[in-house]
Amino acid sequence: MTNPTGTSGPTGTSGPAGSDSILARMMALHPKVIDLTLDRMWRLLDALGNPQNALPPVIHIAGTNGKGSTQAMIRAGLETAGKSVHAYTSPHLARFHERIRLAGDLISEPALSALLDECYDANGGGNITYFEITTAAALLAMARSPADYTLLEVGLGGRLDATNVVDHPALTVITPVSIDHQQFLGDTLPEIAGEKAGIIKRGVPCVVGPQDDAALDVIETRAMRLSAPLLVHGQHWHVMREADRLVFQDETGLLDLPLPALPGAHQYQNAGAAIAALRALGYGEDAASGAMTNAQWPARMQRLRKGPLVQSAPQAEIWLDGGHNPAAGQALANHLATLPERPTHLICGMLNTKDIAGYLTPLAAQTATLTAVSIPNESNTLPAETTASAAVGAGIRATTAPDVATALALIATSDPFARVLICGSLYLAGNILQENG
Repeated sequence: MTNPTGTSGPTGTSGPAGSDSILARMMALHPKVIDLTLDRMWRLLDALGNPQNALPPVIHIAGTNGKGSTQAMIRAGLETAGKSVHAYTSPHLARFHERIRLAGDLISEPALSALLDECYDANGGGNITYFEITTAAALLAMARSPADYTLLEVGLGGRLDATNVVDHPALTVITPVSIDHQQFLGDTLPEIAGEKAGIIKRGVPCVVGPQDDAALDVIETRAMRLSAPLLVHGQHWHVMREADRLVFQDETGLLDLPLPALPGAHQYQNAGAAIAALRALGYGEDAASGAMTNAQWPARMQRLRKGPLVQSAPQAEIWLDGGHNPAAGQALANHLATLPERPTHLICGMLNTKDIAGYLTPLAAQTATLTAVSIPNESNTLPAETTASAAVGAGIRATTAPDVATALALIATSDPFARVLICGSLYLAGNILQENG
């Protein structure tokens, strides 16, 4: 994997005529990994018969943090209510097929290969990014398969993202917006919020998660201009933990629900957005409860319980998280502070496009040591030495290792009962899950 908006990652072994080889061909269609515009997307969709106009009702989700978790909870809630749901997300962790879920099931290898071939031929050799053409393939698959809903997760930004091609979705959702991807979205929070708010459509309700005032002002201004009703955290709905329950309240009433299955206090706000979305779609307590108990989303503070890494350090407590920006670092630190006391050692690898100091600084108080690694097979990885230096600058005792297995062995030798958190990148997380899933 090389980019959060969709460049190639491990896709499994699918043979010389399968999806792997087609995806590799697609990488050569445009010289830039990220080039935000919708012109190429509109051209290809038109050549494919505009499948975006034939999708089951769409729920479109943007935001800096929490998009995937919120989508997973909405899907779990809808499926609890007996509905069939398509879902599109990015990036994948171990196999490309994870990005496209058709009526609850991951797309099959034969179906994926056929769709990719069809999109490649329809593109006619024109310039188009990998994310754009693979998003077109996902939309085509979803338009041809019956379902009750389609969940679309934005890849990057929103306004010019390849998923932003549905004129009238059933609902839009904006999770918390923070500073990330400045080279593409702008240097200030209002600029970034403006890009995220680009998914708001005329007259379409929008659920808004917790936001800084500067971001919320931008979102509210666009919604007002488009007469889009807003359902805003802190105004129209509230969510909080009370003892071992999650309490959600909106203008309809109060729900007393199980805590989210996805760990971490930061998941409460994502759960609130998911519940607000389900309520806006007309679903009640059963769906909301299912959203809490049935959601699954890998590499979000995921406990590893099998595989070579676990076998190599059987007494250690090993976790995996793909968060990679300052807000994710703060959320992780907050969650670590709630866990039973135990020395926590980080194994960290990050991309060179990320704010490493911003990510590591909040984690310093919860961290005994950090072992830095470079992300395998990743051209945009930060060198391990750079990550270690940044950790020292954040006040964390740090060293380097050639890979995660070596790092874990070193930690387990000195502290067999350690809590180990492998963190810093979804691409590092994907590599770990591919080998230890």
